[in-house]
Amino acid sequence: MRLGVMAHHDRGEHSPEIIDPTQYWDDRYTRPDNIWTGHVNKVLAEVAGQLPVGRALDLGCGEGGDVIWLAKQGWQATGIDISTNAIARARKAAENEGLAENQARFIAGDLSELALADEFSLVSASFFQSPVALDRFRILRQASQLIAPGGYLLLTSHAIMPHHPHTETMVTPKEEVAGLALDPDAWRLQTAELRTRTHTFRNGDTAELSDSVVLYQRL
Repeated sequence: MRLGVMAHHDRGEHSPEIIDPTQYWDDRYTRPDNIWTGHVNKVLAEVAGQLPVGRALDLGCGEGGDVIWLAKQGWQATGIDISTNAIARARKAAENEGLAENQARFIAGDLSELALADEFSLVSASFFQSPVALDRFRILRQASQLIAPGGYLLLTSHAIMPHHPHTETMVTPKEEVAGLALDPDAWRLQTAELRTRTHTFRNGDTAELSDSVVLYQRL
């Protein structure tokens, strides 16, 4: 599950009030071609590349690009997504890369009912935004409790996407920090900034996009 730039083409789909989130995302992942590139998100690669290898959890993992990259760097990586179709694609992609389940594990499930016994040194959510119902901040706060002391919470989110049909899902770093409302005695805010990039859509159009990047360390 992740909004991503592909929602730019989703005008005319059902409104959030009448569609089930699981059905919405399963339908998205029935398209014959992969929705995402399969490449790791740049911010995750930059941050995780500077951290000691450990256990990582990717929220809304989609087709598994971030999890597969982490696993290939030596992390024990877990991805979770609401869509069973996305998870099936992610597992197949990991298999094609020769990764075992203890390297790249994928779980289909409702993130609002996240129940994992593991502790993680990194929890990441890259473009974890949805045009249909999603209790995003509750999910993120709940996931933050799975982070071991010294571990990190990394959030990369769409902040500015011109002409996007779901602008209500955008979030600035300030809004991200306020919505998370993490205890400052338990968490150190290391990064909260906008980063601008040029994106090329599948039709060849380009646009300047701004992403919110927020990084916390658990004390």
